[in-house]
Amino acid sequence: MTSVLYDAPGPRAKRRNVVLSIVFFALLVLLLWWAWQTMDDKNQLKSALWKPFTTSQAWTTYLLPGLGNTLKAAALSMVIALPLGAVFGIARMSDHRWIRVPAGAVVEFFRAIPVLLLMLFANEFYVRSTDIGSEERPLYAVITGLVLYNASVLAEVVRAGILALPKGQTEAAYAIGLRKSQTMTSILLPQAVTVMLPAIVSQLVVIVKDTALGGVMLQFPELLSERSTLAANYANVVPSFIVVAIIFIVVNFALTSFASWLEGRLRRSKRGTGTVLGAEDVEELNAAEVGGTLGTGVGGTV
Repeated sequence: MTSVLYDAPGPRAKRRNVVLSIVFFALLVLLLWWAWQTMDDKNQLKSALWKPFTTSQAWTTYLLPGLGNTLKAAALSMVIALPLGAVFGIARMSDHRWIRVPAGAVVEFFRAIPVLLLMLFANEFYVRSTDIGSEERPLYAVITGLVLYNASVLAEVVRAGILALPKGQTEAAYAIGLRKSQTMTSILLPQAVTVMLPAIVSQLVVIVKDTALGGVMLQFPELLSERSTLAANYANVVPSFIVVAIIFIVVNFALTSFASWLEGRLRRSKRGTGTVLGAEDVEELNAAEVGGTLGTGVGGTV
């Protein structure tokens, strides 16, 4: 049996795949065992190093405040970058050259600069040109760098999502007399949301992780930066890295799970491009066409 994209594996190929899978997982288990043994030989996994995480002080003093700052910086960056990216993405599709060209230049410029460089530049700008205090300055610099970079990336996501829609959507909107702005806000954007959602969520996960750059270079007290302080006080470098990695995994998994739920809800509400017409919908459309309620064109057809 074959598929459009590949030939279905036969008995020999199936056996080979099973053997390769077993070998891969065996090597993975050996690698994990070697890593565990190496750290255990260096006394990096003894129970005394994990004990601080069973008390409230390590969490209330270091980890939870750091997680709060991480989520605060990420949330503010998301709230600002999403609409800003949508504006620039739509501007790049404008019919007016004086709008399209500057928007494209801004997007390409900030998309080409590393986000860490944007954070450092923003920090220097706030130091030399504003009266922002030294305690709040790292937060402002981190948010500025994240917004400038991710808004430019999201602008391309929005543009690609809109261009992925069938051209018939736009032509039908123009045929019934809608202006371009009305077509964009009422027809294209609601349908493009489900197309763009996976890429948008992927970029939001990047925002959460990139907050750690501010902790490394700007002394922003986010989760990873607070981990280093905790490890210096309790001398548990490896366990602290493991705990912080698990926290990041949980936060990002919650974000992607919520996005998957939201995408499914949008598709079920028939607002996305993945909507499939049922038999009753087709019968209603056919009845409307026969009755002339859809309007007629050349030769009496739609």
